Amino acid sequence: MEHRLVGPGPYRATKLWNETVELFRTRMPLRKHRCRFKSYECCFTAAEAVDWLHELLRHSQNFGPEVTRKQTVQLLKKFLKNHVIEDIKGKWGQEDFEDNRHLYRFPPSSPLKPYPKKPPYQRGVIKFPEWNDSPPGTLQENIPVRPVVMNSEVWFKRHSIAIGEVPACRLVHRRQLTEAHVEEIWKSMTLSYLQKILGLDSLEEVLDFKLINSKFIIHNVYSVSKQGVVILDDKSKELPHWVLSAMKCLANWPNCSDLKQPMYLGFEKDVFKTIADYYSHLKEPLLTFHLFDAFVSVLGLLQKEKVAVEAFQICCLLLPPENRRKLQLLMRMMARICLNKEMPPLCDGFGTRTLDEVDLDELLAARLVTFLMDNYQEILKVPLALQTSIEERVAHLRRVQIKYPGADMDITLSAPSFCRQISPEEFEYQTTYGSQEPLAALLEEVITDTKLSSKDKKKKLKQFQKSYPEVYQERFPTPESEALLFSEKPKPKPQLFTWVLKNPFQPFQRTRSFRM
Repeated sequence: MEHRLVGPGPYRATKLWNETVELFRTRMPLRKHRCRFKSYECCFTAAEAVDWLHELLRHSQNFGPEVTRKQTVQLLKKFLKNHVIEDIKGKWGQEDFEDNRHLYRFPPSSPLKPYPKKPPYQRGVIKFPEWNDSPPGTLQENIPVRPVVMNSEVWFKRHSIAIGEVPACRLVHRRQLTEAHVEEIWKSMTLSYLQKILGLDSLEEVLDFKLINSKFIIHNVYSVSKQGVVILDDKSKELPHWVLSAMKCLANWPNCSDLKQPMYLGFEKDVFKTIADYYSHLKEPLLTFHLFDAFVSVLGLLQKEKVAVEAFQICCLLLPPENRRKLQLLMRMMARICLNKEMPPLCDGFGTRTLDEVDLDELLAARLVTFLMDNYQEILKVPLALQTSIEERVAHLRRVQIKYPGADMDITLSAPSFCRQISPEEFEYQTTYGSQEPLAALLEEVITDTKLSSKDKKKKLKQFQKSYPEVYQERFPTPESEALLFSEKPKPKPQLFTWVLKNPFQPFQRTRSFRM
């Protein structure tokens, strides 16, 4: 009995459901049973189903040995509700499944969960804010690109400094970056970083770009305390005082006499129930509904712990600041409770680690919460490599520029910088991506050049994409971000518009003279 490993990607929860259902239907042992003086062929008892499915889940790479028997019973209840199984009399849906000797069987056919249907992938539809005041154009696909010929004159102009002949130059200050531009850089590079970690061709199936708020990312990076916990500007979104007091009490148990609370047998359970009730009645799960698919996709990377931690770091940066703060405080409290040997069990029938504060599927949520608790200190840190990369990009765009007359490109120089010690992680990142920085700077020059016509800019961008696809993909991670550079649609032809007004009820016959 082996589960195929379901890696990261869209619809991972649906894939796991279908995979488990198929294995259960095809491999669950069936035999003859007697019940109330009657014999039934090809069936199984509830206890047999629990035994077999529990063993399957525990040995699965997608779930692991942490799966409990009670969780297996809950999954079989869902199977009965969704008509994956039925009782021996053909009843399902409203019936309750219990771990006993009741007989069940498989229906003739078991409908698997279909994958959500989404419109076909279209290139050139995502919008990106204009970086200059020039009139926008319309993005055209498959434009033939004429290769740039590097003759001796062009080479001399581009490398005149290297050969020791520096012509007259002038300082040119770049266009000042607005707050909206900086926010878009943070959003674009963060999503590009997440896409690369997950190994996906696109994030469209796991994220809705419109719901990603770049202000949240920036706030979660910079507005933090010395302990790394997010600080909220709006105090009305803070945890209530009584919840914070309850969490502090359990985190310091039993040394919480300074809180002046009455102590009695079972006091700690009542305090914990108060906290659990508050988190369970939130309007939205801490990990939010629209980030569900992103977090579930990361579960497929748990075999590579370091990669999974990096992916979770990025996903948690996308959370609203109030959600991230509540998650940080909750994880810190639960981690301290787990390490406290004097703390009695807080919930009958469950260990502290299996308590789920998010509205995810129970088995996946248990695996997710366990990994979060084991690695919460790293997961809720700001990824240094990403922060450094974005800050360097923004700083580069604000540098003074030196222009040389007659040259067909700009050479950007900055003031000399002093040496500083860097971390091993930053060194590895610079080793991998350092060579791409000049190319990324060149791409930004083309994007922000107000003197280029829309047609010339398209040609240069296409040529750059052909020559350096990785750098181009990092700057434009999605078709939408590329299309926004030329977002304006062409106006309809006046002749066609006039014809429609004059003939509103006459069907339009397309002829060879019209190009649609």
